[in-house]
Amino acid sequence: SSGKSSVIESLVGRSFLPRGTGIVTRRPLVLQLVHTPKDDRQHRSAEDGTLEVDEWGVFLHAKNRIFTDFDEIRNEIEAETDRMAGANKGICPEPINLKIYSSSVVNLTLIDLPGITKVPVGDQPDDIEMQIKNLVYKYICNPNSIILAIVTANADMATSESLKLSKDVDPEGERTLAVVTKMDLMDAGTDAFDILCGRVIPVELGIIGVVNRSQQDIKNNKSIKEALKDEAAFLQRKYPTLASRNGTPYLAKALNRLLMHHIRNCLPDLKARLNVMMSQYQMLLSSYGDDVPDKSQALVQIITKFASTYTSTIEGTARDIGTTELCGGARICYIFHETFSRALDSIHPLAGLTKVDILTAIRNAAGPRAALFVPEVCFELLVKRQISRLEEPSLKCVKLVHEEMQRIIQRCGMKGHQEMLRFPKLYGKIVDVATQLLERRLPTTTEMVKNLVAIELAYINTKHPDFHKDAALVSSTLKNSEIDEMRHGKRHVNSVIDTSNHTGQGKASANNDEAGVVNENNEQQNNWLLSSLLPQGRSDSTSTNDNSPARNREGASSPFSNSGAIDGTTPAFPQQKSLNLLPENSMQPGRKLADREQRDCDVI
Repeated sequence: SSGKSSVIESLVGRSFLPRGTGIVTRRPLVLQLVHTPKDDRQHRSAEDGTLEVDEWGVFLHAKNRIFTDFDEIRNEIEAETDRMAGANKGICPEPINLKIYSSSVVNLTLIDLPGITKVPVGDQPDDIEMQIKNLVYKYICNPNSIILAIVTANADMATSESLKLSKDVDPEGERTLAVVTKMDLMDAGTDAFDILCGRVIPVELGIIGVVNRSQQDIKNNKSIKEALKDEAAFLQRKYPTLASRNGTPYLAKALNRLLMHHIRNCLPDLKARLNVMMSQYQMLLSSYGDDVPDKSQALVQIITKFASTYTSTIEGTARDIGTTELCGGARICYIFHETFSRALDSIHPLAGLTKVDILTAIRNAAGPRAALFVPEVCFELLVKRQISRLEEPSLKCVKLVHEEMQRIIQRCGMKGHQEMLRFPKLYGKIVDVATQLLERRLPTTTEMVKNLVAIELAYINTKHPDFHKDAALVSSTLKNSEIDEMRHGKRHVNSVIDTSNHTGQGKASANNDEAGVVNENNEQQNNWLLSSLLPQGRSDSTSTNDNSPARNREGASSPFSNSGAIDGTTPAFPQQKSLNLLPENSMQPGRKLADREQRDCDVI
C-alpha cells in the first residue's frame, strides 16, 4: 500500500489498475508504454480501428482484441488475476503483459510487482512473504533493469522494505531510483525536505517525490489530470525550491532519460552478446541440414540407425570401443561367465545337507516299513532341495543383464547421431519405447528361468551319462565294502571253528551220519543267513560273505549250529527277526552313526 500502482497510473495518465486495500497486485504486470503520435502509421491501422483513437491497450493473452476503454482493461486484469491466482488474495508468479499506445506517454517499460506481505491472509500460504520476495528478486536481479523503489514519506525511510531489497542486489545503488509517495499525509510540523535531498539515505540515481490520489479521490472519480494539477500546486506550496525536480511529469522524464542512458550503456555489450548468440544459432541451424521432405522415411532411418548402434554395441563391432572399462556385450559376457559362474560355483552340492537330514529323509520315504534298501524317493527328495538353490543366482543374473541392456540403450542415445541431435524429442521417445520393451520382457524372462529350474525339479534323469558315471563309482565303493565285510566274516568263522576243534574232540567220534545231517542243515541255514545279510551290507560280527559251506572240514560242528538240536529237521538257531536299519528313536546329532547308516549317507 505504498502507492506503486498509483505511480504507474500517473505515468500513464489514465486510471486502469485495480485499486483497494491490502494486497491488490497479486500477479506481476509487465506494462509497455509506446509513444504513438496522431500521424503514426507504424502502430495505427484501419484494420484494427486505431487510426482515430487517442490511446488503447492490447493484452498478450488476447492479441486480437483492442481495448479502448480503460475500465475494461482494469476488469481484464482482475479477471486474469483471479483466473491464475484465485479470488481470495492468492498470488501467482505468471506475469500479465499489457501494451498501452498513447500520444501522452514516453517509451518506457514498467513492471508492477506485488507488495511485501508479512502476515498471510485468505488463501495465502504461510510462506507468503518468502514467495513474494523471491518473485521480486527474480526481476530486480537482472543487471539490465532499473529498480524503482517506492517509499512512503510518513514512515521511517530506514525501515523501507523496498530499499532493503534493492540494496541486496544493487549495493552501490547504480541502478536504483527512489520514489517518495504520500508526501501530503505527513504529520503536522514535519516535511520530506531532508529525504528528497538525500540526507537520510542517499540514492545514486536520485530521489523524486510525488503526490498521488487518495482513496477518497478515487471514490470521487477524480481524474489524473486534476490530480497532476493538485500535485504541482502542493509542491510549489510546500517545496518551492524542489518543485521543478519532483512530481509525476518529472519522474516520467527522468525514467525515460535513465532508460535511454541505460540502454546506451548496455547496448555495446548487448550487441556483442546478440552477435555471439546469432553465430551460435546459425551454426546450430546449419547443423540441422535441409528440410525433411518425407518424415516417415526419416523416422524409419533414425530408428534403424539406433537399432544398428545398439546391435553393434552388443556384438562389439562399434567404432568407438572403449579401452578403460567393459561395455556392451562384453559386460553381458562377464556377467554370464564370471559373475553367474562364480555364483554357481559357490553353491556346494551338499551345503546345508546333514546326515541327520539324510537319515530322516530315508525314514520318511520308508513310511511304516523298516527300510531294507535306500529308497530312491529319498534321493530325489534331497536332490530337488539342492537343485532349487540354483534359482536365486539365476534370477539375479537375469536382473543384471536387464540393467546392462538398459545402460546400452542410454549409451547409444548419448553417443547420438546428427539426426538424434536434430530431433531430441524423437530420441527421448525412442529411448522410452526401448526401455519399456525391456521392462515388459523382464517378467517373461524371469518366468522362463523359473520354469527351467522347475523342469529340472520335475524329473531326475537317472539315465544321464553323468549319472551312470557317478552311479558306477558308488557301486564300486559298495562292492569293495562288501568284499571287506566278507573277508572279515570269513576270518571270524574260521576262528570259531578252530576253537570248536580244540574243545570238542570227544564229539568228533560221534555218529558220522548224524553229524553229516547236522552239518548239511547247518550249511543250508548258513547260506540262507549269508544271502539275507549280504545285500544289506551289514558288518556284523556273526555275518560272513563266503558262499562256500560254513562247516568244519574235519567234521566239527559250525558255530552257527544249535547245540541243542534234537534232530536234523529242527533249526539249529532261533528264528531271525526282520532287520530295521534305522534307529527306533529320533536321530541324535551327537551320536556315532552305525556302519549301515554311514553307508546310506555316502550313497545319497
